[in-house]
Order: sequence, then C-alpha cells, then structure tokens
Amino acid sequence: MTIEAIQQEIIEEFAGLGEWMERYNYLIDLGKDLPAIDPAFRKDEYLIRGCQSRVWLNADLEGDRIVFTADSDAIITKGLAALIIRVFTNHTPAEILAANLDFIDKIGLKEHLSPTRSNGLVAMIRQIRYYAMAYKAKMKN
Repeated sequence: MTIEAIQQEIIEEFAGLGEWMERYNYLIDLGKDLPAIDPAFRKDEYLIRGCQSRVWLNADLEGDRIVFTADSDAIITKGLAALIIRVFTNHTPAEILAANLDFIDKIGLKEHLSPTRSNGLVAMIRQIRYYAMAYKAKMKN
C-alpha cells in the first residue's frame, strides 16, 4: 500500500469519528496498540529531540524498506507515533523522502494539538526523514 493510500485510510477513519474527544480516545487506543519497542532502543540515543514527552524511535533497513518502531511515555504522543509509523514503515527511503503528508491537516491534527505536541509531531517526522536520508545514502554505497 502506498503512503498516499495509507494517509487516505487514516483520513477516512478520522472522518468516521465524531468530536475531538472521540478522536483523542482513538489516538490513545492507537498508542495502546503500538507494539512495544525493543528495550535496547529505549535509550537516550534514540530519543527524539524537540518533544516535550519522551519519544524513542528506531529504524531498521529490511531489504530496501525501512521498518520503524517507537514508544513514548505519553499516551497521546504514543498514538501520534503509531500514526506516523503506520504511514512510513515498510516504505523505501525514496518514497519516505518524496511523501507529501497532507493527512495531518486533513484530519485536523494541527489545530487540535497543543503547541508542544505539534512540535513533537514535527520532530518525529523530521527524524523519520533523517533516517530515510541516511539509509538512502547507505544504499547508494
């Protein structure tokens, strides 16, 4: 499934939800369902800078695709991480770098997140793109 198709799926899921309390509860459920990150990656070198909450992110190259795992000490942030991982995992570095993330605006996340959570979301996306750049460069060698 393409990054665009996954984003469309998320947009449709959020459209089926009512007010923002229901959407926050959905984010919380996504966070609860996020598979546990390997404890080896719950270290400072995997922390995302710029998040108020503690968010750990790891990326592994499997073939030509990147698989992401994440965890957070804040449940809504963990749900945001689950959304972002769902969009980007199992895609090539080139696909990740070329992706236009319009689902964030279309589901209303930007206007309903606190500034600190919004900054954290941007930091997560930036770190995923850094991983993609690094793996893309590594694949060329």
